[in-house]
Amino acid sequence: MAKIIEFKEKPAAPPDNLLTSKPWEFRWADWGSQHFVQMLRSQSARLEEHRREVYEQGSRGIWHLPPHFVLKGGMAYTIQAVYIHRLSEGKMREVYYLAGLIDCMINRTNALLRTDLIRDMYRKVMTLKNILNMNWYGSLDQVFLPLDTVYFDDSEYKEALGKATTMKKLYRTIREGTDDMFDILSFEYVFYTPGRGV
Repeated sequence: MAKIIEFKEKPAAPPDNLLTSKPWEFRWADWGSQHFVQMLRSQSARLEEHRREVYEQGSRGIWHLPPHFVLKGGMAYTIQAVYIHRLSEGKMREVYYLAGLIDCMINRTNALLRTDLIRDMYRKVMTLKNILNMNWYGSLDQVFLPLDTVYFDDSEYKEALGKATTMKKLYRTIREGTDDMFDILSFEYVFYTPGRGV
């Protein structure tokens, strides 16, 4: 008796890897990774085109990655918290504001934070950490996600923080700065999740 051999059809397109498109675009990664990857939208478009080409040739996955940032250290906890709250833009913005408060305490200079007023910021940080159920562990060298200088001038932000003469002005500067960063990350970047999702 003859055996029937079934041939698998070649997939016409790669599996859809889009998780969310707004406010930030998150996608499953086709490669093994322990960390989130951040890349410009233009680079992500090239990667998605590459995925399509690879699948059309009957292969799976990808053969190379375009330029990107690997989010490690303090950035890993920031992106994890943003990802957890990806369905609520308000909470995502609060996570980034909290990152701004922490960044201000550890990486920026303002005379107000050399006084007992730092307690007010510390209380605000602890309250937000509890509300958002998040924390950073280990090295806190960088908690903000990277932004290309063409989109955001970090020295201008640093200068504005240094010039704040009251805690109210300092909080407003952090809020405005983190909102600007959040919007840039939303419009200009795509994030790929760790692991092998597809």
